Amino acid sequence: MRRAALAAVAVLLVLVAAWLLFSRDEATPANDLGADAPAAQKAEVPERLVALRARAAKTGFDGGVASEGEAGALPPGVVAQFGWGSGEGKLGRSRPDEANPEAPMSITRDAQGNTWVLDQVNNRLVKLDKNGKPAGEVPLPLQTPQDVAFTKDGTAVVLDRLVDESVALVGPDGKQLGELKVVGKGIEEGGSLTGVFTDGDDVYVEREHGDLVKLGDSKGKADPERPEVPGRPTRDGQSYISANITDAASGRVGVTAIDRATKQHRFTREVPFGAPVAMLMLLDSDRSGVIYLGAVVELPNPNGESMPRVGILCLDPLDGRPIGRATLPANTDADETFRELTVLDEGGVYYLHRGEQGAQMLRADCR
Repeated sequence: MRRAALAAVAVLLVLVAAWLLFSRDEATPANDLGADAPAAQKAEVPERLVALRARAAKTGFDGGVASEGEAGALPPGVVAQFGWGSGEGKLGRSRPDEANPEAPMSITRDAQGNTWVLDQVNNRLVKLDKNGKPAGEVPLPLQTPQDVAFTKDGTAVVLDRLVDESVALVGPDGKQLGELKVVGKGIEEGGSLTGVFTDGDDVYVEREHGDLVKLGDSKGKADPERPEVPGRPTRDGQSYISANITDAASGRVGVTAIDRATKQHRFTREVPFGAPVAMLMLLDSDRSGVIYLGAVVELPNPNGESMPRVGILCLDPLDGRPIGRATLPANTDADETFRELTVLDEGGVYYLHRGEQGAQMLRADCR
């Protein structure tokens, strides 16, 4: 009995320590848009952000990851389910004996609200409608496609950085509209690329999680100048954002925003996940400009053992302060993937969670 009581006390102490760690908030912005900030960096606070900030202050939100069992921490409803395979309602998964195991590489949403899964094992894009129902598929003209995005006119922009070293432009009818080569000015080899992005009808690729290089447009017209921008464009058209892990052990990540119109520094803020960070998984924004930062974090389970989870922080677009959080189960298999999360225009995220029998598309919201 005494041993059981001591064990219970030990578990309680671990949980209390975890709570204390999660409750820390030592965000230290280098520039939080104070009175001395350049006028071009200041912006009127939207009414929606005022409400989000008020709610965060009222609930005492501190930027930590919600632990298992807290309100809102468990995965919300399942948007769609898939078995493993090649037919409708299924996604490809490969487990070769002498090569890397693979699962669907990337997910994204288009401007019409459809969700797309890059199923490179079956060499196709799988389409889901607004209700998560299968709505067709599009074959891919690349050998090793890894990432996908959509331009505002509905063109799929598919990146093969390893073999073809190009971006294929595929129309809504499945026909290839053109191709943009990635190697050239600003990019010495395709393996350095960490994603493909769009800004209106312009096509960009990201170099080593840093600057973006413009390749051309959705019609396949290459830009010979290949200009660079200092980060990923936010969907409200206001900023370029970037992020990097500043202290993995304590779970701190630095986020920087550059004012798009002036190219001036808007803010740099170090935000705490409240648990060790293994890797970053997400940096994007919704249509209102709210920034979504996602990472694999190590949380203690009731036995005090480390447990990987996906932590998502919502950040204020004007100064980077945390305004909400969500937690999702982590994919713990060895499958090679590229983009497991996508932000919705209206807010919230979709996440493709894998299991032995298939995959589920989950929806979460950290606002």
